[in-house]
Amino acid sequence: MLPTVLLLLFLQLAAAPSSALDFIFNSFPAGANLTLINHARIDPPVIRFTNDSEQYSSGRAFLPYRVPFKPPNSTNATTSFSTQFVFSILPEIADSPGFGLAFVLSNTTTPPRVVAGQYFGLFTSPPRTVAPLLAVEFDTGRNTEFNEVNSNHIGVDLNSVLSEVTETAGYYDSNSTFVEVNMRSGQNVHAWVEFNGPENEINVTIAPAGMPRPARTLLSYKSPLIADYIAAEMFVGFSASKTEWVEVQRLLAWSFSDEGIARDINTTGLPIFRPANPGSSSLSNGAVVGIAVGCVAAVVAAALLLTYWFWWRKRGDLDDDDDDIEDWEMEYWPHKYSYEELSVATKAFSSEELLGSGGFGKVYKATLGNNMEMAVKCVNHDSKQGLREFMAEISSIGRLQHKNLVQLKGWCRKGNELMLVYDYMPNGSLNNWIFDKPKRLLSWEGRKRVLADVAEGLSYLHHGWDQVVVHRDIKSSNVLLDDDLRGRLGDFGLAKLYTHGQVPNTTRVVGTLGYLAPEVVTLASPTAASDVYSFGVVVLEVACGRKPIMTGVADEDEEILIDWVRGKYVQGRILEVADARIEGEYEVGEMEAVLKLGLSCCHPDPSRRPTMKEVTAMLLGEHVEMEPRDMLSGLTPVQSIIDRDEGEKEQEKVFLPPQEEV
Repeated sequence: MLPTVLLLLFLQLAAAPSSALDFIFNSFPAGANLTLINHARIDPPVIRFTNDSEQYSSGRAFLPYRVPFKPPNSTNATTSFSTQFVFSILPEIADSPGFGLAFVLSNTTTPPRVVAGQYFGLFTSPPRTVAPLLAVEFDTGRNTEFNEVNSNHIGVDLNSVLSEVTETAGYYDSNSTFVEVNMRSGQNVHAWVEFNGPENEINVTIAPAGMPRPARTLLSYKSPLIADYIAAEMFVGFSASKTEWVEVQRLLAWSFSDEGIARDINTTGLPIFRPANPGSSSLSNGAVVGIAVGCVAAVVAAALLLTYWFWWRKRGDLDDDDDDIEDWEMEYWPHKYSYEELSVATKAFSSEELLGSGGFGKVYKATLGNNMEMAVKCVNHDSKQGLREFMAEISSIGRLQHKNLVQLKGWCRKGNELMLVYDYMPNGSLNNWIFDKPKRLLSWEGRKRVLADVAEGLSYLHHGWDQVVVHRDIKSSNVLLDDDLRGRLGDFGLAKLYTHGQVPNTTRVVGTLGYLAPEVVTLASPTAASDVYSFGVVVLEVACGRKPIMTGVADEDEEILIDWVRGKYVQGRILEVADARIEGEYEVGEMEAVLKLGLSCCHPDPSRRPTMKEVTAMLLGEHVEMEPRDMLSGLTPVQSIIDRDEGEKEQEKVFLPPQEEV
């Protein structure tokens, strides 16, 4: 039974404190008085933050009331506090991408514009969120676009997932030797966070649970800026998130005080969580002998089968088996579907399951044995060497994960044909919702959301990884819509990888007519800037309801979408190109801003186009400080294009080139 003293503490937490706050949770029983958001839940005696079965999951656990952090009539003086807690982070697959946990002070339990499944469930895409928010992140993943040096670090965040300061997770022993602590091993980690309000200083220390607190602080951050990110009253708690990879984040114990040092947590009785297959054994001697004998028999049988296989091949009775797994295949991707499994799932690749086809192959709908719906793309290659190179590239791209990218799940090889298995998108592609008299016309609000979604996904490809991923085939038919009509960028059949700052090595013009940047046609040199151009064409398609090339129109000048829109812009009549079918759904300034953004992305000079990071900020109504060498000359502010907070219209600024520069 729960000790009486601890039960009284829980009852005390039921009401907001009138002055000082001092509490301790040595465990979390069912019914503990906490505010749980999204997938956070009490799983006695711990708090769990994410749902393993959800692809994008996040959760927050807060005290059920705001905690005062600034005395009345005070602008800068901030209350000091001390807190301790014990957490455990355990992935299902050791080498899968990591996510982590954050201790957080926030003026709201639901921060706006949070990116689903990412950034600890707290932040929007950089630069900063709009709410006062301070977090200490215990990060088990590495995002190179945020200049993170490793996947095991602690940082201080002020309204942004971009940390002000970071340190590798660990502690200093009595000899001042640094000892790293692997926060993603499932071990219980004891953390101490202290905030000196008058000095605006945060100190963080960690150690394996059960070990005395190290004398030397791991991370210290002192800045007057901290006071700007703490409101008079804040919610105090924890937050975590994940995408499709299972990572169990648990909070085991927590103490807090705003009038002295937080009380020490009793770590002796805390549960310990280990991987499902820890690698140890407690088998009896007889069992060990039995296993050994079985292994020897299996080796002998395998040797006999291998001898027979070589003999059969030598006679010519065994042809090159298309389904043999070669060493290089396992090197690139361990998850291989069998051809039989995919054949059954697609009804033998029947025409009734055909979703679409293009220059790189056909796409089929597949229903696997667990009733999970997937899309299977069949790609042909001329040689095994070409297939190997292609698969190496695809496997790298398959490790990318973002909510606005169609996730690659696995593969299958049959001879020189490679089958790629993707998430199935039930609402098809964007072009089917805009062109050719669709059954249901996509609204203006829906179009704006899709543009912002695709921009975020493409920005991740260009800036969010250790290599630049150039898609090379951005078009409306490669923008797929999920259940909620949110956009995801798919079809990486043409994608190329190269190191940041490097020029891609290719001599073949690939892509789709109408979306190709001028430099790609003349020089066969695709870059991130050429992807921006193609995205600009999609922006114009969405705003105008027109395909990039229209044959049979009355005026030949209207055949090429970009030329038509540019001509109307020069004449000062740009709103005439807006899709007449959605007239009345948009504000004039909003539509004009979108059209100008499309023209800006389609600038004939690649160096004058915005980056996708800048485009994303524009579409989200944010302003990003750019390096002087990257700034487009003569920028003119226009009204914000998208406000993601429903029911709230903020007048922010985005930047587009003036008329004479288009």
